[in-house]
Amino acid sequence: MNWLVGAILILILSLIFDLGLLSYAMYAMLGVLLTSRYLTRTWAESLRAERQCNRLTADVGDTVAVAVKIANRGALPIPWCLVEDLLPRRALIHDPPNLKVQGRRVQLAMLPGGGERQLLYKMQCNRRGYYQLGPLVLETGDLFGLHRRYRVATKPHFLLVYPLVMPLEGYDVSSKRPIGEVTMTHRLYEDPTRIAGVRRYEAGDPLSRVHWKATARTGELHSKVFEPSTIAGATILLEFHRGSHPRRHEPMRSELAITAAASIANAVYEMGQQIGLVTNARDAADRIRQEGWAADIRTRDAARASASMLDDSDRLQPVVVPTQRGDEQLRRILESLARAELTDGLTLAQLIGETQNLLPRDASVIAILPGVSEEQAIALANLRRSGYAVTAVLNMHDENEFADASGPLLAAGIGTQQLRDEASVVSVCRKFVLR
Repeated sequence: MNWLVGAILILILSLIFDLGLLSYAMYAMLGVLLTSRYLTRTWAESLRAERQCNRLTADVGDTVAVAVKIANRGALPIPWCLVEDLLPRRALIHDPPNLKVQGRRVQLAMLPGGGERQLLYKMQCNRRGYYQLGPLVLETGDLFGLHRRYRVATKPHFLLVYPLVMPLEGYDVSSKRPIGEVTMTHRLYEDPTRIAGVRRYEAGDPLSRVHWKATARTGELHSKVFEPSTIAGATILLEFHRGSHPRRHEPMRSELAITAAASIANAVYEMGQQIGLVTNARDAADRIRQEGWAADIRTRDAARASASMLDDSDRLQPVVVPTQRGDEQLRRILESLARAELTDGLTLAQLIGETQNLLPRDASVIAILPGVSEEQAIALANLRRSGYAVTAVLNMHDENEFADASGPLLAAGIGTQQLRDEASVVSVCRKFVLR
């Protein structure tokens, strides 16, 4: 537009002062400008593209193939077209990257009239997450560089990479022993291996309950009284507030917490017990649901911004998967963990206050924490005093830090386990199962 306005002004001045050569030059320049603008617009409108992914859900270690087909539906050849299939920055910045790209997702191509080109690349999924693939941005222009046009040719796809689930060593899948041991307030189940006492026989008591020694000693029928069974199942309480996770330890410590939560959930589910998840993490799909996806993108920077998740989030609604049994329970928990991101919203104490009424008392609470502040210790202690069975997994490598953090929890009667690295996930989970 600046070139066009300048050429018109110079043409007017040349006509006023009767500068013939300058007038012819401006006529030629205006012709080139108008022709370039028309051709650039025609080329941009003639471009069509389509993206295909062989899968939109994957596990850590899987490879996802992406094929992008670009076509020129016009009769005029397009001298150059820059094609870029955008990926979010957070998927590429780490070492190794969350998504390791193999192949070319950026290509400069020339398209004849009615011609087609293909863009092929693969992505190796190194970490769990919810990733936006696209949008596909096309850029073309005239040969003089006077005009450029950007176009978003395809809507984005969304790839869900499930978290790593580690099998537990020394764990018998057929065992029905739930995680944790605590006497329940309500006798939902009874353990026939643990006799709590003897009472008089009541009509309807089975013969297996009769205590024959007491009956022989007193001359009256007496029945055994069994202790209530252990807690059935677990609710995983995952702390994912950004302020609790030092930046120098990221993303390793937060990813380790996700792996531990997924492994514990899988173990409890395989035992046939109820399992649930409560976390203050941000759901990565929230940005898409709240803001939508804007297809009217005028610049390449705007397209890159649309492909990136927001850095800050003040989410005040916790992510909750209700504690229950069911075939879909594990899948729902793994999907929630896959989309979990660090948040600036609810703290752990606020999370417990918001969701305590949703925590069933017949399931133990397993809290996964990167550290223990005074506020967090008080919140967990209050949960313990309310009648819940609480165990804490402290996600920290240093032994001294673990000992210091365990003190307030042990004083409140809350057991602790140290999560040092990925290899320790197996042993931590095994300790819970075999307790």
